[in-house]
Amino acid sequence: PMKTLSGKAGEEHIAHWLEERGYRIVARNFHSRFGEIDIIAQREPYIAFVEVKTRAKNSLVSPFEAITPKKRQKLIATAKFFLLNHPTQLQPRFDAAAVYLQGEEIVGEEYLENVFV
Repeated sequence: PMKTLSGKAGEEHIAHWLEERGYRIVARNFHSRFGEIDIIAQREPYIAFVEVKTRAKNSLVSPFEAITPKKRQKLIATAKFFLLNHPTQLQPRFDAAAVYLQGEEIVGEEYLENVFV
C-alpha cells in the first residue's frame, strides 16, 4: 500500500524527534521480502527498529493496537534480515511511535520503547 502524505509526514516527524534525542537514522523504509521497517535508528547501546503509526487525534483505535501479531512477525523477520546484512554490537530494540494529526497538522506524538521482544 502507498504511504499517505500524512504517513510520510509522521515518519519525517519521528525521524527528527529521534535525531533531537541523539539518535542517528540508519535507514528509512527499509524493505525486505518479509516486510518493511519505517525507521532504523541507533544510539548506544541500542539499534531501534521503529514502527510509526499516524492517526487522527480522536481516532478510536490506538495507533499501537494497529501493530498486530502478524505485523510484529514481519518486523522481527525484517530486523533479523537487516542485522544479518549489517552486523552490529548494538542491542536490537523494537519501538513504536504514534503521531497524532488534526487535519493536516501534527499535534503530538507518543513514543514507546521496547514494545515487544
